[in-house]
Amino acid sequence: MFDLTYKSIAQPSTGVYRDKGSKFLAFAYPVKSETEIKSILQQLKKEHPKANHHCFAYRLGAYKNIFRHSDDREPSGSAGRPIYGVILANDLTQILIVVVRYFGGTLLGVPGLIQAYKGAADDAIQQASVQEFEIEEYYNLVFRYELLNDVMRLLKQSHATILQQQMSDDCSIDISVSKKNADNFINGISQNYLLKEGVTLKVKS
Repeated sequence: MFDLTYKSIAQPSTGVYRDKGSKFLAFAYPVKSETEIKSILQQLKKEHPKANHHCFAYRLGAYKNIFRHSDDREPSGSAGRPIYGVILANDLTQILIVVVRYFGGTLLGVPGLIQAYKGAADDAIQQASVQEFEIEEYYNLVFRYELLNDVMRLLKQSHATILQQQMSDDCSIDISVSKKNADNFINGISQNYLLKEGVTLKVKS
């Protein structure tokens, strides 16, 4: 059975880990795109210009199929992967965790770094509000204006959200609908002769 929900954090949160003078500041964010992630990383570098490292990991998509982690010049596998491990351990997606390190003068070694980055990331998640969110599916509908009332009635019955619309002789509406209601929405079109013949339905990514 396919999942109908996914887990993420509701708001940004922070965490901290200290060891031998080094300070590891963790920042966790709910995110929806790599463009948003890039902007956050740039902003954090502006806010912490004297930090030695900005290591991070993220996972995107309700189906958890987009991910990346970075050691940012720390020894390979000592920073980004432990941060990503915290994301996996909590079964989260649509999330970015950045850990900013201020070096304290004493080398921690790879095992110490792994523990530090994992500890900071884990603290940020412990401080966060983890919630379940419904998986949304996205569609574009194109139809003749005289079908507008029938389409709107179906959207209301399916608890769909209108994201964008253009009204003229030929109407176009972009919608999102929860995965649990998607089958009812599609069946509502296929089982209504006027809608089946008059609505062009496209899945949007």
